[in-house]
Amino acid sequence: HNSLVVTFIYVFVGTPLQLLAALLLAVVLNQGMKALAFYRSVFYLPSLLGGSVAIAILWRQMFGASGLVNQIGEMLGFENLPGWVSNPDTALGTIILLHVWTFGSPMIIFLAGLRQIPQMYYEAASVDGASKVAQFFRITIPLLTPIIFFNVVLQVINAFQSFTQAFVVSGGTGGPSDSTMFYTLYLYQKGFAQFDMGYASAMAWLLLIIVAIFTAINFFVSKFWVFYDD
Repeated sequence: HNSLVVTFIYVFVGTPLQLLAALLLAVVLNQGMKALAFYRSVFYLPSLLGGSVAIAILWRQMFGASGLVNQIGEMLGFENLPGWVSNPDTALGTIILLHVWTFGSPMIIFLAGLRQIPQMYYEAASVDGASKVAQFFRITIPLLTPIIFFNVVLQVINAFQSFTQAFVVSGGTGGPSDSTMFYTLYLYQKGFAQFDMGYASAMAWLLLIIVAIFTAINFFVSKFWVFYDD
């Protein structure tokens, strides 16, 4: 039960924050800035590296008691900073932050969707006196809802399957105090540490059912907020 709670928090906090960061950055990159290909590659790079063991180890070192984050905090005058990955109150937050940092893949998809929105809509809105904020919520968001829907489905499924980050950051224990005990990590412990393959197989089927249910819910509610050209 604890592993399900931890996983749900990770999915339903990390995924919206990741998609929000990806969308905002895609909007910025879509403003016709110079060296777009370079910036697009730089921001996409974390998506390629974020799931690797090396980045997870680097993350654990950065948020350790004597890591880079605390060193910067001490330089700014903060004292008695905790070891973020060893504190039950903040350990999961560091992994969620790592998940948000890997926004490159949905960002590229958002950027492709923004490029498909006809400029004549923005020109007409400008003539009518619409502000940039109004154009974003009245034109960009409605026309981008199919892309948002695609990214939501894809990233929710990926988040439910996250394993490497929690395994490496927690040292494979799901600690401290099971605060980073992801469902997939608990499944791994049952199957490959305790060799309880029957229990682990049942957990895998349950994960499949959970992902299928949330995917079906996403498809059902999409007809109320996803808009297509027709």
